[in-house]
Amino acid sequence: MPMRQECKHFESRTYPNGETVRKCDLDLAPDAPWRCPEQCEKFEHRMDAGWTYGSMLSPQSPAEPPGLDDGSAAALLDEAEDFLNSVGAQVLAEVRSEQARRDNHPAGGRKRSKKRRRND
Repeated sequence: MPMRQECKHFESRTYPNGETVRKCDLDLAPDAPWRCPEQCEKFEHRMDAGWTYGSMLSPQSPAEPPGLDDGSAAALLDEAEDFLNSVGAQVLAEVRSEQARRDNHPAGGRKRSKKRRRND
């Protein structure tokens, strides 16, 4: 079953570079952005009372990659998620270390510009 855009938990966001994210906010669609589970127990119709829609259309679902039916695509996405989770603490520590260095800098975390202002 394709992603259910009418579901309360479906989210689609397009970024300025044209990249589009299509996902389940409850993380219940292991084959997102291509498919929702056939019988999702958390499916709820979106309550659209009072909304006014413009002419913008939701982008089409991307083409399905090979491996959705045998579970290998979901396994690959799980592996990628596990990797990101494993390096998350290290990345956070590096960011905090950099912030601490900036906070302890004599300029108060702000770098001064070396360019001189010209009064024309």
